[in-house]
Amino acid sequence: MHTTHTQTANAQRPISNEVTSEFQSGKAEATVGLAAIENLSMEIHQLRYFVAVANEGSFSRAAAKVRVAQPSLSQQIRKLEAEVGQPLFDRLPRSVVLTEAGRCLIDYARQILASIADARRCVDELKGEVAGGLAVGAIPTIAPYVLPELIGKFQKHYPAVTLEIVEDVTDGITRRVEAGELDVALASTCQQSPTLRREPLGNEPLLALVPKGHPLAKKPLVTLDDLKSQRFLLLHEMHCLSQQVNHLLAARRLRPEIALAGSQLGTIANMVAAEIGVSIVPQMMVKHQATPGCVSLPFAPPVPERELNLLYNPLRFQSKAAAAFRREAATALSSQDSSIARNAKQ
Repeated sequence: MHTTHTQTANAQRPISNEVTSEFQSGKAEATVGLAAIENLSMEIHQLRYFVAVANEGSFSRAAAKVRVAQPSLSQQIRKLEAEVGQPLFDRLPRSVVLTEAGRCLIDYARQILASIADARRCVDELKGEVAGGLAVGAIPTIAPYVLPELIGKFQKHYPAVTLEIVEDVTDGITRRVEAGELDVALASTCQQSPTLRREPLGNEPLLALVPKGHPLAKKPLVTLDDLKSQRFLLLHEMHCLSQQVNHLLAARRLRPEIALAGSQLGTIANMVAAEIGVSIVPQMMVKHQATPGCVSLPFAPPVPERELNLLYNPLRFQSKAAAAFRREAATALSSQDSSIARNAKQ
């Protein structure tokens, strides 16, 4: 899974007794053992490195994420493993994966880091200004079309806030929000849970994308039935947009040929321009990304749409920065296109 990060470094300091006791109290005893846990003297930066390696599946990518040299990161992981008394990772030829001890520790490490971040934000709130760190996530079919303008405006309004940006598919984004690694995120369809709340921002129309010389290219409106005999180009199934398009087609009992699955909408558009097939894409992509050789066509009613949601964890401390970003995101998406604005007000 490809994940894009932009991040600033955090301070490094020993874990407090209260935080350590929080770690000691759970299922860690199942594998690591109570005796080992009680004697741990982990430091925050070691937990940050551990979580980064677990997320990235790579020491080199984790080192780049936390902005330290790889030898330093590896050394701290070895120290943490020495403290635990067991290896936390299996070092495979092309990746690293959590051992049983690592899987036991990872949830607690994430909780500890999230609690520390919440504590810092709570203290920052006392200063009365919108400041501190804010981790923002977005799925790949929203991020490149919404985040640049949104982040630019947010930083102008709140220059004291330090942002971390994470781009990931829906499963990764929701997991990170629930784990406390992200404060807010922009996504489409997802299921709510006690640790995941969604704020609807509106519904976005989907468009048909066909080659410029295609017989359908001159039609003012198309239907899903018009596309039933076409070869389709879709994103990989891990992308929620692909799942949404497949659901739309299945609802019409359409089973078109899937010519190929790609990982980026830009690649899909280029394939359409090369007359390899047709696709269904979000309206914001057509508005923000040049698609030479392609024609985007609106659908006749009922217009297929996708949800736009802002996600957060209601059990975590909600900082002024997070609340400000939620307001800015709602305004940005509503102003992007009149159809999104209409749907947001319904």
